[in-house]
Amino acid sequence: MLPGMAHTHDHSEPDVSEWSEQAWDARYRERTHIWSGEPNAVLVAEVEGLRPGTALDVGAGEGADAVWLARRGWVVTAADLSGVALERAREAAARSGVEIAWLHADLAERPAPMTYDLVTSFFVHVPRASQPALFANLAAAVAPGGTLLLVGHDLSDLRAGVRRPNLDEMGWSAAEVAAGLGAGWTIEIAQARAREARDHEGHGDVVHDAVLRARRS
Repeated sequence: MLPGMAHTHDHSEPDVSEWSEQAWDARYRERTHIWSGEPNAVLVAEVEGLRPGTALDVGAGEGADAVWLARRGWVVTAADLSGVALERAREAAARSGVEIAWLHADLAERPAPMTYDLVTSFFVHVPRASQPALFANLAAAVAPGGTLLLVGHDLSDLRAGVRRPNLDEMGWSAAEVAAGLGAGWTIEIAQARAREARDHEGHGDVVHDAVLRARRS
């Protein structure tokens, strides 16, 4: 699901790092599905009132968010690092009867091919070193008057000692990312938003998501 992984390896030897395309393809192949199949709750809450236009969903995974947008009239491009994830997303779109454009790409290494009225990314797992380039490319993909909506693992949980896998490597702060956008943006939301999370054994904990919603002038 992760279009933020760096492709700096020698192509004569496959990149089998934790963050590589090959590693994510392998994770998807291990299970018939990884994600719930439901759209992200923040997407539903923050986008429901927006006028549909063009949308780029980055880190589309198995396609639930992209399908939700398309069913509500958005013209959607879904991007992901994993070809296996995109194939599953295509199948989900076909079952839902919606048309979506597909982008198999690492958006930390190159910008999106065009700009969009809405750019979304939810829990894209990228190492800290790749985050500035990824966030810059996502911001650059927002058309004038468009909206950037990002959700991830908030670093406040790391400071509080909350157990979240790989938080020290892939977490970020909405306030810090918002500050990095620079001039020409209206920050509508930049917060650590609490929610209850449960593991596979049903154990619950309160965690915090970094939520950033910004509008480009």
